[in-house]
Amino acid sequence: MAEPRDAQEAQEAQEALRKLHSARAQSAYDRAAALCRHAGIEQDAAEIVPRSPVGRAANALRLSAESISALTGRAPSPAADARCARNAAAAAALAAQIARSHDDTPEAVEALRAALAASRAAAVAAGGTAAGRDPSLNEAADHAEGHAVTAARAAGWIR
Repeated sequence: MAEPRDAQEAQEAQEALRKLHSARAQSAYDRAAALCRHAGIEQDAAEIVPRSPVGRAANALRLSAESISALTGRAPSPAADARCARNAAAAAALAAQIARSHDDTPEAVEALRAALAASRAAAVAAGGTAAGRDPSLNEAADHAEGHAVTAARAAGWIR
């Protein structure tokens, strides 16, 4: 009898992690999309083999959207779900670099720093031996994502 309960608890834990990583992935994606709009990057700028920062950012945004959509079509996997959040944060960091290149304010510099920090924190949370499962790394990634959103708003990149 203990086995089904353990399996159920494991499933519930994976579903809770899915929600956590999905929320962070969606936040980073939304931030990346807003930054692309702010920088004038259109979706059709995506290049299969990117040759420019704009093409890389648009392609990263496209790939992040596909990755987030795929989350709902498969069973929860903390490692894969965390990688999805990591990829969305990386797309937002690319978009922040481009937005910063058009904006010389101290707020823009801070928004870029926050975006890079969020990308690094998401990468750390997705990596290592407890890929996507470490509560302290996930908390740090969530905090960094929240700070990146706040900084992007302060820079006027997100309305």
